[in-house]
Amino acid sequence: QVQLVESGGGLVQAGGSLRLSCAASGLTFSRHSMGWFRQAAGKEREFVSYTMWIGGSHYYADSVKGRFTISRDNAKNTVYLQMNSLKPEDTAVYYCAASTSLTTLTMERGYDHWGQGTEVTVSS
Repeated sequence: QVQLVESGGGLVQAGGSLRLSCAASGLTFSRHSMGWFRQAAGKEREFVSYTMWIGGSHYYADSVKGRFTISRDNAKNTVYLQMNSLKPEDTAVYYCAASTSLTTLTMERGYDHWGQGTEVTVSS
């Protein structure tokens, strides 16, 4: 059974930092691309970032580029999202997701498995 468990969310002031973690089990982590999405209250879930399992390339939404960094540790079956210079508009529930695809990674339908989410609140 595949499980993705996010952690690291919390309340932080604008300009601060948080590091989210997503621990995966029940899958061959090194053969999965991993993504982060977020959903703010009253809005649709949106893409944040992904890291591909082959080639190691990363991609970011324009709204987080230069502030967020995605990384992965295949030995620990964990993907991270380092979030710096946080803004109130980054407030959302953050989800990690796993995919065997090498395409459509900016879209929800590109992912096979999802975590339950971790809440991030950025105060102004």
